[in-house]
Amino acid sequence: MENDSMAKMTLDELVSMLVESEWDDRNNRRIERQIRNARFRYKANVEQLHFDIDRNLDKNQFMRLAECTFIQRKENLLITGSTGIGKSYIASAIGNQACTLGYKVLYGNASKLFSRLKMAKADGSYLKEIAKIERQDLLILDDFGLQGLDGSNRAVLLEIIEDRHGNRSTIITSQLPVDQWYEIIGEQTIADAILDRIVHDAHRIVLVGESLRRQKTRIKQEVETE
Repeated sequence: MENDSMAKMTLDELVSMLVESEWDDRNNRRIERQIRNARFRYKANVEQLHFDIDRNLDKNQFMRLAECTFIQRKENLLITGSTGIGKSYIASAIGNQACTLGYKVLYGNASKLFSRLKMAKADGSYLKEIAKIERQDLLILDDFGLQGLDGSNRAVLLEIIEDRHGNRSTIITSQLPVDQWYEIIGEQTIADAILDRIVHDAHRIVLVGESLRRQKTRIKQEVETE
């Protein structure tokens, strides 16, 4: 009100400006809260992603996925490739973008998530944890397949995927190609049921090449020795 420019505004313009300012503030706080609740592994965003590295990452495909229309359509995304190639970073970047667009997102390392849910069964909080996962518009299961699933984890994964199938989207990252996931899940009948729901019509990003972390280390060493 003390700003001279305000004096030139009509009452309608002033009210409009205040409403827009309040809406922007609430929207920004909502986005920050959703990103914080998602618990991403990396503070990644779409603008920071590099497409000049030869790792089979198609920019057109990625930018279409970053629009998050696949979440509207309740579709899944599978990202595979060797360790250090950038799978988790790409998944986190899409997850952050989804948060800015108003979607509820939850990130979880697959092994840690299964361990947490196993403990939840013991302390009686399992149904609450499963309900929380079910409410997320996008679930990111990172590093899937680092170890085989036992009977308990198979049942948990089947329940999660069954709840989300046709209702919510899931991103899964793995070092293993999709055709090896049967061995990781084990028990053919359950593996068929899970993968039929995950893989059918899923978008795929198959990364190739050397670990980016290894590349950075090698380049740093070369620079230091010059």
